[in-house]
Amino acid sequence: MEEIVKKWDEVLDYLKTEYSISDVSYNSWLKPLELFQIEDNKLYITYNGDQNQMTIGYITRKYATPIKVTIAEITGTQFDEIIFITQENANQIKKEKNIDLIKIEETNSFEEKRIGNSTINPKFTFDNFVVGRNNRFAQTAALAVAESPGEFYNPLYIYGGPGLGKTHLMQAIGNYIENQNPNTYILYVTSEEFTNEVIENMRTNNNATAMQRFRDKYRTVDVLMVDDIQFIIGKEATQEEFFHTFNALHAMGKQIVISSDKPPKDMETLDDRFKSRFDMGLMADIGYPDYETRMAILNKKIEEKNFNLDESIRKYIAENIQSNIREIEGALNKLIAFSRLEKIDITMDIAERELQNFISPNISREITPQLIIEVVAEHFNITVDQMASKNRSSSVVRPRQIAMYLCNTMTDSSLQAIGLLLGGRDHSTIIHGANKIEDEIIKDENTKNLVETIKKKINPN
Repeated sequence: MEEIVKKWDEVLDYLKTEYSISDVSYNSWLKPLELFQIEDNKLYITYNGDQNQMTIGYITRKYATPIKVTIAEITGTQFDEIIFITQENANQIKKEKNIDLIKIEETNSFEEKRIGNSTINPKFTFDNFVVGRNNRFAQTAALAVAESPGEFYNPLYIYGGPGLGKTHLMQAIGNYIENQNPNTYILYVTSEEFTNEVIENMRTNNNATAMQRFRDKYRTVDVLMVDDIQFIIGKEATQEEFFHTFNALHAMGKQIVISSDKPPKDMETLDDRFKSRFDMGLMADIGYPDYETRMAILNKKIEEKNFNLDESIRKYIAENIQSNIREIEGALNKLIAFSRLEKIDITMDIAERELQNFISPNISREITPQLIIEVVAEHFNITVDQMASKNRSSSVVRPRQIAMYLCNTMTDSSLQAIGLLLGGRDHSTIIHGANKIEDEIIKDENTKNLVETIKKKINPN
């Protein structure tokens, strides 16, 4: 163990060079590794990055064999097995000397790639994707797919609200794969583009030939990425073509990446055959960015645009624009344009005036049931449509009942009006939901604090 500890940095450097590991992969997977113990000729290594079993499983499949071989070459020590564990596992072992690990068979299935045309925007990369608590899992999953397309998480289904970075992550996967293997045939399309191609090919005089060309285009790729898949719902011909395209690619072990504004289970009109196929892979959600992430995103955008903006103005933007990344970038672009046109530096007075369409912190908002429903939905990272839907899952029912309680206590609106906004529910349902939350507030301190936090979001003054 002492010999390996001494040469551990050398082992990692050798791995990076010999296996052509990129900086982002090295920093994500190898740098957080620390030697833990040797037992029964097995080397245990802790991973001190994002602690979840998905990551441990991926590192095991991807790096166990290369590390085992490299240690043998550099130190002359041959281990029977390399086992990765979380820090939590390590702490438990220290206490009980009882190892409880997930062991996963190592796989090394690499396919030959063929030359094709990429449709990826080169500006979207993992290096310029700002990682926060809201998107860490999705970024980790996306990087794992980029490193080993078609091997582990297939399909990868990324979901979240607009402007949160789904498209960035998808195209970062494409750019990473293309940089590592330029012969990979990658195709990125929006569901609208996919639909339009289906319709156009069905309209041509030689329908059979046109559809065959369409199928050849989509079913011979190595990586297919479809953005905003929710827009194919209800389009029967498009759904049918996508269904068969999905099956053909998946059967050949080709990587499929899909994005949507919601998980499949919340798409009430989506066919079960699609839900079952999407569930075969990995679901990764992107939530709303917290203040620290918004500030990091803003700082990165400012650096990219080589613009000078006072720290107080940065805080003003990050504190007041909370919904998505696009609005943050839009606000920054407006200030940059004003500064360059007027040839003056941006002051707080200018920022407040020019961003009043983005930010209105001093304008007292009228508290309405619609506002309350929107704020509650945002807090729980669900949509207003889900709040009004017939969805009975606990992740939707509880926010809906909290909205009922707040609408009933913070506004003078009738129970009928509140029920109408929440999917046409009758007054007895609103009373039941409001009373349930009221009882919980009395009995449970956590519920009381949760409701108070949401109240402050609704009425900060």
